[in-house]
Amino acid sequence: MRRKGNIVSYTAEELAAKRANGEDQTDWAEVAKKTEEELAADRASDPAWDDVPEDWVSQARTTTGLATEEKEEKRRVTMRLDADVLEYFKSGGRGWQGHINAVLRSFIERGERR
Repeated sequence: MRRKGNIVSYTAEELAAKRANGEDQTDWAEVAKKTEEELAADRASDPAWDDVPEDWVSQARTTTGLATEEKEEKRRVTMRLDADVLEYFKSGGRGWQGHINAVLRSFIERGERR
């Protein structure tokens, strides 16, 4: 573990050990039991969701419909996502990586900075 101010960094091995020891801070069984209304109340009480419109996902766009010369340069990256987040996007079928990119682009275009 490395600490820099309020930020704590763990290696992949340290995170795997924490999960194996039951140190995951999210109780996924409790999350799965929640109704849509309870989830909405959770979002409403979380300051990270302030100023994020309910229809934010409908504002996300992909570059698949653009002409070749208009498409933006893509770069290969490796990142870790929560399993449920990854499954959500993959469940949409082909183009799931583009959908993740569209959500991130929508966030940037709204001028969000955290």
